[in-house]
Amino acid sequence: MSTSEGQPEVHSGQKAGGQEVRERRLHPVTPLRRAWAPVTVIAGWGVHDPHQAQEQLTKLTATTLLTGFAILVPAASLYGFLSWWFTHFAVTDSELRIRTGLLFRRTAHIRLDRLQAVDVTQPLLARVAGVAKLKLDVIGADKKDELAFISESEARALRAELLARAAGFAPETAHEVGEAPVRRLLHVPPGVLALSLVLTGATWGSLLAALVVPPVLWFATHSLWTVFAVGVPLLGGAATRSVGRFMGAYDWTVGDSPDGLRIDHGLLDRAHETVPPGRVQTVHIVEPLLWRRLGWVHVELDVAGSSQSVLIPVAPRAVAETVIARVLPGVTVPASLPRPPRRAGRCVPLWWRGYGLAVTDTVLAARHGLLRRSLALVPHAKVQSVRLTQGPWKRLMRVADVHVDTGADKTVTARLRDAEEAAALLYAQADRSRTGRRDARPDRWMA
Repeated sequence: MSTSEGQPEVHSGQKAGGQEVRERRLHPVTPLRRAWAPVTVIAGWGVHDPHQAQEQLTKLTATTLLTGFAILVPAASLYGFLSWWFTHFAVTDSELRIRTGLLFRRTAHIRLDRLQAVDVTQPLLARVAGVAKLKLDVIGADKKDELAFISESEARALRAELLARAAGFAPETAHEVGEAPVRRLLHVPPGVLALSLVLTGATWGSLLAALVVPPVLWFATHSLWTVFAVGVPLLGGAATRSVGRFMGAYDWTVGDSPDGLRIDHGLLDRAHETVPPGRVQTVHIVEPLLWRRLGWVHVELDVAGSSQSVLIPVAPRAVAETVIARVLPGVTVPASLPRPPRRAGRCVPLWWRGYGLAVTDTVLAARHGLLRRSLALVPHAKVQSVRLTQGPWKRLMRVADVHVDTGADKTVTARLRDAEEAAALLYAQADRSRTGRRDARPDRWMA
């Protein structure tokens, strides 16, 4: 029987918990994607050893090439079909099961209570074909498991079902829950995004290198070939990075839903991502130098066990703080962050002015940077350990650094604090972390 439009038939599989599990196959266009695997292997060999590959190609005749293509294309097509045929997935009461493998079988058992994000992505060709890729972010997994490809409607329905079951809904009612409603919090206009990229120091640095290096090479070598060989990649790289960032962040939209913050973005390749509730360890508010007059900021996240990093590519600070309040409920960004004592300037001249620290009832806030300011907000409940370091020169200047380690394997450092202040912060932060973990809300979907 059919599950949805464009989806292959569902057939009975193994039993789990006394109930029969319905296994499904991926979308019929999937073999076209997987058929490229043998071709990719050959292409990889050519890139790895181009000299040997060129020698072998020169020895081949037209007849040999045509014969090779006549064998390779059907073989690749057969591989794509068989790999699709032997791939199944099924949702049980407690897990998502994915069986793959043509020669070597692999079964992934993804516990629904360990799910922290389910993302839907659509590369350009997938959008044309009306299919999507489902990426599953699981606590403790090194990389995301994925279902590629299933129909777009099936991907959204399966995503809603998985999130509902992860939230604790009964299997018989999970289908009825549907996709959680979304309330838009922020949308980045294309004009603002383009201007922000122009005003980014990395863009200017790349363009400056592309304009300065070629003339220097010309005066040094008087070789037009050398100028082109170096200048064209520099200019192309600067343009490609800026254009790539623009296309990736195009139509960036952040929405609030019961299962977390939804992030939709992309010009050619669309991505629909979720910021897992309760899994955010640190929020970074970044202010590039040329953005400050406009009042713009860039917001990044450290999420435990997830690759999600950018929350807001660019937005007014007041709007960004509104979104941050949804990521870290009850948290307000400190208005004032006292600098280290003046004697810290003997350890780090000038740049010590960019350091700051504030501790509230909910977060530890540490700032660094003069030209590119970055403010890190660490909820007390997310602190895993606290360390104090002090070298010989810092001991002489009576200052110390306090390092706060989070669950995302990242460290936030309060630099060059007064030694007595740092020692007091060390013990006080340990107490705040224990209290914060005890009073923290559960990391549950829709909780």
